[in-house]
Amino acid sequence: MIFRSAFLSGLVFTAFAAPFARADNPAPLRTGKEAFGDWTQDAPGVRRKITVADLPPPYATPAASNGAKTVAQPEGAWPKVPSGFKVTVFARDLAEPRLLATAPNGDIFVAESSSGRVRILRDEDGDGVADVNKIFGEDLRQPFGVAFYPLGDNPRYVYVGNKDSVVRVAYRVGDLRPGGAPETIVSGIPPGGHWTRNVIFSADGGTMFLAVGSGSNVDDTPGEARRARIFAYNPDGSNERVYATGIRNPVGLALDPATGALWTSVNERDNLGDDLACDYITSVKEDGFYGWPWFYLGNHQDPRHAGQHPDLGPKTIVPDVLLQAHSASLSLAFYTGSQFPSRFRGSIFAAEHGSWNRAKRTGYKLIFVPVKDGAALGEYEDFMTGFVTPSGDVWGRPVGVTVARDGALLVSDDLSGTIWRIAYVGP
Repeated sequence: MIFRSAFLSGLVFTAFAAPFARADNPAPLRTGKEAFGDWTQDAPGVRRKITVADLPPPYATPAASNGAKTVAQPEGAWPKVPSGFKVTVFARDLAEPRLLATAPNGDIFVAESSSGRVRILRDEDGDGVADVNKIFGEDLRQPFGVAFYPLGDNPRYVYVGNKDSVVRVAYRVGDLRPGGAPETIVSGIPPGGHWTRNVIFSADGGTMFLAVGSGSNVDDTPGEARRARIFAYNPDGSNERVYATGIRNPVGLALDPATGALWTSVNERDNLGDDLACDYITSVKEDGFYGWPWFYLGNHQDPRHAGQHPDLGPKTIVPDVLLQAHSASLSLAFYTGSQFPSRFRGSIFAAEHGSWNRAKRTGYKLIFVPVKDGAALGEYEDFMTGFVTPSGDVWGRPVGVTVARDGALLVSDDLSGTIWRIAYVGP
């Protein structure tokens, strides 16, 4: 298959967002009903904090079907970021780039899930634009998660989460092709439904985590028995056990570099109204239960399962950070670089792919989630917006987030086929 690639070398656009909040001076915190909102209130620096006390009752508004009308990037349209940051194109003309992973040498691995392949991008001259573009692996089955093992500077394998398995291939840092044929180490994962299979290793390297989303919106059927959960394995794929349950679609996985705790970003259920149920980002407690399908966001019974499993309600964990409902929170990453101002270091950036089950759209942005001493503050902040036109059409949808070796942030956009680079350039 011939694959065209262009990087707009010599056409590096910048976006300085002077009208928006400064990186060191965020906007006032929106709470209560004001925290919900929609894309028309989004802008870099806008802060929100949603709590369970703010949740409306089910069906406070009708369930909407409002999928975005997607368009090509309009002339003059560009992502908006806080003052002091700039956005440029790291790579362009990719095939629906999804999850991003940074190798120890700075190579960027890109899961092009719909094409069944993983691509490597390399910035050889340090100018912030990828100038090497190679297919690392192909003939995969909707690959999403990419991880390196063992942890550290000299991994021996690249792990890939397919929709129904986990495979690994031999790898040495700098390789542009695998060192051998894929080895299947986990099989029998139920495919279909929510298909993004993310994979990550614990801080000590002794555990591999695998995220498996539900097959439905809110069904309670035997087909969901091995879904809506995070599994744990030995690194060779043996010793399967369940780490946490009741998580409808845990797309993003990340480790807090300070504590080693596992975090996830989650797509919650649909058809309860515009502002239910909130998507969320949370640290994951071992053996924790997060409610799906019978409860949501703590002891809130889903009316479609009224009266079922009352014993589970009090056991349902309230997530750390509630997001605007139907934002479709996908990948997340802790900022481990030193380029950004100090308040961003050790905290989370997460990609919000955008809503369909909401009368007024939300999502289509990158958010910042403050974490202090291993605990989220419960709030989040719009960081990169601008992917929705004034008429409400959508030209970009963030998916993957990773920290580049130079401390810039890279964000994949599977609608425009772009990887955006966000760098801090000063006040």
